[in-house]
This record gives sequence, C-alpha cells and structure tokens, in this order.
Amino acid sequence: EAIVTSEELGQDLEHVEVLQKKFEEFQTDLAAHEERVNEVNQFAGKLIQELHPEEELIKSKQDEVNASWQRLKGLALQRQGKLFGAAEVQRFNRDVDETISWIKEKGQLMASDDFGRDLASVQALLRKHEGLERDLAALEDKVKALCAEADRLQQSHPINASQIQVKREELIANWEQIRTLAAERHARLNDSYRLQRFLADFRDLTSWVTEMKALINADELANDVAGAEALLDRHQEHKGEIDAHEDSFKSADESGQALLAAGHYASDEVKEKLTILSGERSALLELWELRRQQYEQCMDLQLFYRDTEQVDNWMSKQEAFLLNEDLGDSLDSVEALLKKHEDFEKSLSAQEEKIT
Repeated sequence: EAIVTSEELGQDLEHVEVLQKKFEEFQTDLAAHEERVNEVNQFAGKLIQELHPEEELIKSKQDEVNASWQRLKGLALQRQGKLFGAAEVQRFNRDVDETISWIKEKGQLMASDDFGRDLASVQALLRKHEGLERDLAALEDKVKALCAEADRLQQSHPINASQIQVKREELIANWEQIRTLAAERHARLNDSYRLQRFLADFRDLTSWVTEMKALINADELANDVAGAEALLDRHQEHKGEIDAHEDSFKSADESGQALLAAGHYASDEVKEKLTILSGERSALLELWELRRQQYEQCMDLQLFYRDTEQVDNWMSKQEAFLLNEDLGDSLDSVEALLKKHEDFEKSLSAQEEKIT
C-alpha cells in the first residue's frame, strides 16, 4: 500500500519512466497475489458452507480481506493514472525544452552580422537562410501541436495548469522571437544582395569602359584612303558596342536610384558609384566623338593627298604633250594636232574644277 499511496511523480520524463517501470513490477506482483485472494475466498466459502462454528468471524475476515484487496486495486489504478498523467506532462515539458533549444540554436545563426562581402557570398548566405526558413516552416506545425497539447493538458491536469501555461508562453515567446529574427535577417540579406548586385554591375561596366577606351585609342591614324576607311568602319563598330551597353548603364542607374530611394544603409557609397559611372560613360562617349573627328580629318587628308597625287601625275603627263615641237607638216596633221589640243584644253578645264 505504501507503493500505491506514494505521491512521488518524478522530476522529469526519465524519472517518471523509472517510477512507471517499478509500478509495472508492482502490478505484476499484484496480479500474482489475486489468485491467493481467490483461494482465501474459496476456503472461506467452504468453511461457511460446512457451517463452521466461527462463521461470523470467517465472514468478517473475508470481508476485511476483500475490502483491503479492492482498496489496494483502486489505489493502484489511481497511482497508474497519476503516473500516466505525470508522463504526459513531463513528455510535454521535454518536447517544449527540445523545441526551444533548437530555436535558440537557430537563433544564434539568425543573429549573425555577416551579410556577405560580395555577390557570391551574399547568394550563399541567402540560400543558407532560405534553408533555415524552410526548417522554421516545418517547425511551425510542431509549435501549434505543442500549444494544442498544452491546452489539453491544462484541462486534464488542472493541478499542473500553471506550470504548463508557463511552458506554453515560453515556447510562444521564443517562436515569435525567431520569426522576427528570420524576417529581419532576410530583409538585411536582400538589402546586401541588391547592393552587391549593383556593385558587381558597376565593376563590370567600369572595367568594360576601361577596355573600350584602350581599344578606341589603340589605332594609329591611317596613311592612305583605304586605311582611313577601315578606321572609320571599325570606329563605327565600337559605337555599336557602346550603344549595345546602354541598357546595362540604364539598368545599373535604376538599381542605384532604387537603393537611394529606399534609404539603403550604403547610400553614400551608391551615390559615389553612380557619379563615377555617369562620368565614365560620358568620358567614353566624348573620347569616341573625338576619335571620330580625328578619323574623319584623317580621311579628308588622305583623300586630298590622293587627289593631289592624281593631279600631279596628270600634269606630268600633259607637260610632255605641251613640250612637243611637232606643229604638223600638212593640213591633215595640223588638224589632227589641233584636235588633240582641244581635247587637252577640255581635260585641263575638268582638272581645274577638281583643283579649285
């Protein structure tokens, strides 16, 4: 009876399980003694049936044994229920403690001030954080189930209601805290990603501008018309590539302006980079225009040189014609020479228009 009337219910789930195991051993022993009680009742019934002179005493003892037996079984049933209830409460406490421990472990990761130093590291951190958020989404069902279990246990175990409520509130407080931390970290990582995306675009564009400037400056001025034409064609190709990057410049500018409009924590750096990017683009266009003028001037000069050379060659040939002493020795030959001279004068007139 000392076993079934014990008020010890354990300090934690492991302790309760030890007590339950001891109680199961007691129940096995109790079941083994039930046959002994039955034997006592059968023997008492036999004595009473035989009209034993101590019949009243026998009945009294029989009733006493049966009453004690039923009382012991009733107490055992109560003890079994108390241990079962204690196990439920302690199992709830353990599940809550384990859940809170997991939440705090993840909370340390959420509290990190590492938001990435470049685009690749930010993307890696975002992927890691999204994994944590998936874990949180899965945990939400468990938190809801534990809260529902707390409500049930408070109804079925009113004596433990206040302690269960404390655990429930502790769980909810930790859950709300990590959800807040997760949302804040995701927002900061998104801010960092947008900044690093902008900075990566900035670096790509400024690097491309530097390469393009070098490319535009690389060509020497041509020494003939064909070379000058080739330079102008190649220079126009450069302009096509510059035009093709206009969307990239526009996109980078829009990204930077969006960061400024949102009051991003790196607004000063973004503003500086936008100014540099705009200046680099303008400088590139100015350089292209300057070289275009130089190439066109070179083209004009080479055309002049070619035309001058052609006129010089023509004049050299015509000078030999004019120095000819042949004035003809007959009417026909004179007329033929006159015809040649007229042709020369027409050609001279045409050349004079070209020269002037």
